[in-house]
Amino acid sequence: MHLRRACFFALLVLFSHVAMATTLPGSGDPAPSYLGRDANDHDVRVEDMHGKVVVVTFWASWCGYCLKELPILANVQKLAGANQLQVVAISYKEDYNNFRQIHHNLRKTDLLLTYDTKAAASAAYGVTGIPHMVMIGRDGRIAYVHVGYDESMLDTIASELNTLLAAPVPADTHAP
Repeated sequence: MHLRRACFFALLVLFSHVAMATTLPGSGDPAPSYLGRDANDHDVRVEDMHGKVVVVTFWASWCGYCLKELPILANVQKLAGANQLQVVAISYKEDYNNFRQIHHNLRKTDLLLTYDTKAAASAAYGVTGIPHMVMIGRDGRIAYVHVGYDESMLDTIASELNTLLAAPVPADTHAP
């Protein structure tokens, strides 16, 4: 009887740790660090942008809404200033050639386009479909997550961005 009870508690502890390990990040949580690799094949990490508001959006060449969104986000970043807002657009389930083509087409924007061929970033952020956007505050914590949004959410997204941009830079940070 004691062995059965001990096994039950061991399984309970195991499952609770597995459940905690697979909990996806949400509002208030530290943002997962890895954001893919840039066109120069360098790792891109959230902590490299500490002090800025970071918008992480997942896109694919087959997602018409995503391709429409990227130039809009580039304009928002330009208006806010790249020293205040960094948009990171991570290719989702795309091969490297498609990533390169989109990167070439958007080369005149200041978007930071990354690829994630091993799906490490999308897994860390819990992405199972697109569009998927995560807004990260200046402190490196997730502020807002939007999944499956469209044009009807623009006012909400703009309001959230304005709130994040109005927040002060943390004292331990030197924004570039």
